[in-house]
Amino acid sequence: MSTILNTDGKLLEIPRIMEPAAFKCAIFTAEWNPRVTGALRDGALDVLHKAGVGDNAIFLQDVPGTVELVNAAAMALNYMPDVSAVIIIGCVIRGDTPHFDYVCDIVAKGTADLNSRGKSPVIFGVLTVDNEQQALDRAGGELGNKGAEAAVAAIKMANLHTLAAGLRYTSFRQ
Repeated sequence: MSTILNTDGKLLEIPRIMEPAAFKCAIFTAEWNPRVTGALRDGALDVLHKAGVGDNAIFLQDVPGTVELVNAAAMALNYMPDVSAVIIIGCVIRGDTPHFDYVCDIVAKGTADLNSRGKSPVIFGVLTVDNEQQALDRAGGELGNKGAEAAVAAIKMANLHTLAAGLRYTSFRQ
């Protein structure tokens, strides 16, 4: 995922969608840490709306936890053939047990596996932090909104897929 720190704290630039009429996005949000995940989801929605995406082109669904985000994303790729991008939003806060490591490992590897298939991009909007304040700083606080940045990444990756589809029957060398 991109980071607002790469822009020297300037406002997030929202890219133009190459095929706006065909753009559809699924957003899955983990129910754990709802104060954080709700703010991340709202940041993503704000970017998509500013890019001209209507509510009828956005599928929103909550899932019980961060681990379940991988299954939800896989479901979208399997049953929503025209989805341009999938954004998964979650927040895992380190605790006193190894549960944090297991959850982070499962969701990171699962997302990488889905992306390696190349069908549609699955954007990793999952915060993995040591404490709630770090999460809040990244959910609209002093470090921006990583949900908004996930939506920017979704648009950019959907544009890349659109570009690649246009090259399907083009010779790479002349």
